[in-house]
Amino acid sequence: MVLLVQPAHATEGAIGQPLRVCVLRDTGGQSPAELFRHPERFDCATPQKNFGTGSYWVLSEPIDRMSKPGDPLAMRVASMWQKGLDLHILYGDGRILSFFANDSGMSRLIQIGAIIEHRVPARAAPVQRVLWHVKDTANLRGILIGAHLATTQQSDRHAHALTALYAAFGGMCVALIIYNLALWGALRYRFQLAYCSMVAWLLFYALTSSGGLAWMVPDIPNTLRLRLNYLGIGGVASSALLFARTYFEPSIFSPTLHRVIRAMAIVFAATGFGVFLLAPYAIVAADRFFSLAFLGLPLVVLPLLWAARARRSRYFWLFLFSWAAPMATTFARALFNLGLVPWNFWLDNSTIIAMALEAVISSLAIAYRLRILSQERDQALAAEIAARRLADTDPLTGLLNRRAFLERAIGSTGTQTLLLADLDHFKQINEAIGHDGGDEALRIFARLLRTSVPPGVLVARIGGEEFAILANADKSVDGEYLLSRLRATRMPFDVPVTASIRSEEHTSELQSR
Repeated sequence: MVLLVQPAHATEGAIGQPLRVCVLRDTGGQSPAELFRHPERFDCATPQKNFGTGSYWVLSEPIDRMSKPGDPLAMRVASMWQKGLDLHILYGDGRILSFFANDSGMSRLIQIGAIIEHRVPARAAPVQRVLWHVKDTANLRGILIGAHLATTQQSDRHAHALTALYAAFGGMCVALIIYNLALWGALRYRFQLAYCSMVAWLLFYALTSSGGLAWMVPDIPNTLRLRLNYLGIGGVASSALLFARTYFEPSIFSPTLHRVIRAMAIVFAATGFGVFLLAPYAIVAADRFFSLAFLGLPLVVLPLLWAARARRSRYFWLFLFSWAAPMATTFARALFNLGLVPWNFWLDNSTIIAMALEAVISSLAIAYRLRILSQERDQALAAEIAARRLADTDPLTGLLNRRAFLERAIGSTGTQTLLLADLDHFKQINEAIGHDGGDEALRIFARLLRTSVPPGVLVARIGGEEFAILANADKSVDGEYLLSRLRATRMPFDVPVTASIRSEEHTSELQSR
């Protein structure tokens, strides 16, 4: 299960030139020109998270690069929780160009991977420095992170690669949902719906974290996109736990584990929805609670896997492989959220790969689960057929017994011919050759009857030495032929065995009364 403990502020590619930045709190009345002239006012040493919330100016290191008309520069930063992001560019000729973006304006700047990108206009003078004005940042992970200066060609190549990656993931999710919904329509297993819910939430998460939602709704506030991202993460976590709960064998769940998984599924869903609602008013507290809740994820998943292994679940290894990468990513992101590990490119880019692996391996797990269920169904059906045959069969001769014969005879259509046969003086046969010999004589006579009648004719043992043969009128059974075969058949100890056969012809109306 892919459980991501922070909204994906960016899947920033390590392309172009990374820029070191310095920070100055916005006290009001400061102008870009003045700040460009006094870079010594900026703090380059204090970690950004130590500054707290509010508005800030962020100054880049000296750049001194030309933005060319055929391949202009692109200024790229990670999308963060902030109400506005203005960019001021200082050229070597002293000219300052400014670009302003409020909450909705930032969405129009988002590129694939949730990267805010400004294209730097080409001029005859080189770019000296850039200055960002970050307005009302929550400073959850930093004030401004992931600053890179790339060429437009580099940016476009990176965008094409990420577009292909997200498109492949989205297509895979849609295909898995359609396929499993079709299977659910035929098989009706609960874990199929839970899996479809999980993949749908993964698709929603990818849409909000990739920047695709900003492309679909260009004027959507960027903070709303991030709130939807939290909602998606909560949905993924909740549906993933429900999928595991319905997928594993019921025997591995103790009452306590069952209650804990159900409670945590509710907590994750409620936490995501709670952040979505409360973020505009208390984003810092909501985000902290969200991260702490996801740190408790191993307390649910590890006991579940332990119980599956201890009870020798056939699906343990599949789930272990499918959850390994997402669980590692989840824990690392929770630590990052709490400021215990720094942001880095590989951590931020692990999301889509972990989601793809989890979705594919879980789909294989479903296929394996369906195969096991199919085998169990076939075995149960075979056992039912065997039991039914045993209940309908005379154990000594292998013919139908009296009950089964009557069930099949009543309701037969058309004119029927009934032959009743019994072995003559069978008590004397038993006395002469013993009961074992008598049983063998019965088996031989039963085999004679079975092999002497056309297909579809009912042959049954209806009493000790009494047999019945029921055939449609068009399937002639000659009693004299049966007696001649009996005379030619060798019996145990060459004891002479004779039989009497009488025939009755009647219609189905008479038979059914």
